[in-house]
Amino acid sequence: MRLGLCSWAGGEKVDEIPETRDSLLIRVADARDQAAWEQFARIYRPVAYNVARMRGLQDADAQDVAQQVLVSVSKALPNWERRNESTRFRHWLCRLARNATINMLTRQPKDRAAGGDVNLVDIAERPVDSDLDLQLVREYRRQLFRQAAEQVRTRADTITWQAFAMTMIDGLSITETAERLQRTEAVVYAARSRIMRRLKDAAKALEDEPDEHSS
Repeated sequence: MRLGLCSWAGGEKVDEIPETRDSLLIRVADARDQAAWEQFARIYRPVAYNVARMRGLQDADAQDVAQQVLVSVSKALPNWERRNESTRFRHWLCRLARNATINMLTRQPKDRAAGGDVNLVDIAERPVDSDLDLQLVREYRRQLFRQAAEQVRTRADTITWQAFAMTMIDGLSITETAERLQRTEAVVYAARSRIMRRLKDAAKALEDEPDEHSS
């Protein structure tokens, strides 16, 4: 299953990601808007932490990396501005968050401990570690899926969620799932499709502010 997520790896189509509305960008960049920032941090903190752990850092060091990445990104957010219609915030933010994480993970331990300001805009064009880049892509997708899945699961009835989980997570066939749930294959297929649509919407909502004029 492929959700429209922020892509950091070469070869991926970043244009598949829904564009973040300017209203949300202003909210996230505004230090006074705690709700918008918390929404952003819920996704990026575990991404930075888990990737740091995968790179061999201990829990305390990984926690420090995650915190410093968020601080660095929060300082750089006000520097973004839409210069023209082709300036995509998602491109800028993906590169910024990626390089913030990579910068923190590749600095010497003594530099990480000492902290210090990092000009993330300047390092945005630096070459990156392809293996680390791929880890960031996978971890970001995993975190977004986990949060979206939890939201959808709590709102779905048991059979509908099981039809999705058994076919898409456990890898069972439609036929075997139908037999186990004592439902028709058509019901299982429809339930799975319904959950997949909800997951896509939930993942998009985690990154985007709902349109005030939408029904």
